[in-house]
Amino acid sequence: MADDPVRTDEARSWVVKAREDLRAAEHNLLADPPLLADTLFHCQPAVEKVLKGLLAWHDIPFRKTHSLVELGEACAKAVPGLEPLLRKAAPLTEYAWKFRYPGDLEEPSTSEAREALALAREVLETIRSRLPAEVCP
Repeated sequence: MADDPVRTDEARSWVVKAREDLRAAEHNLLADPPLLADTLFHCQPAVEKVLKGLLAWHDIPFRKTHSLVELGEACAKAVPGLEPLLRKAAPLTEYAWKFRYPGDLEEPSTSEAREALALAREVLETIRSRLPAEVCP
């Protein structure tokens, strides 16, 4: 793709925000005691934002949404080979709201938080490997 500074900046902005959410998730898991619900919460926007960065890089419009299914489908059309990983990550969508309010379900387990974090890392690393260096500082 021809160099477009506006598109590059937009994609980079999404990737930077995704990395910040991933760092927050990692930090929350290391807290004593671990902040498991917050770990899971930050896994969802980390994936959401890196997918939006990929779409921005490919100049594919997207609406405001937290749905990793919707974003994943658009990304899978744009980049061959991503579909299996994005299908695996789609269930992270529920962490945008699950465990966020009083009276909700019981607290998540440590293993659930670790698995979600590992999956979010995998998605970020995979997407970043499909983007040019100037998008991934």
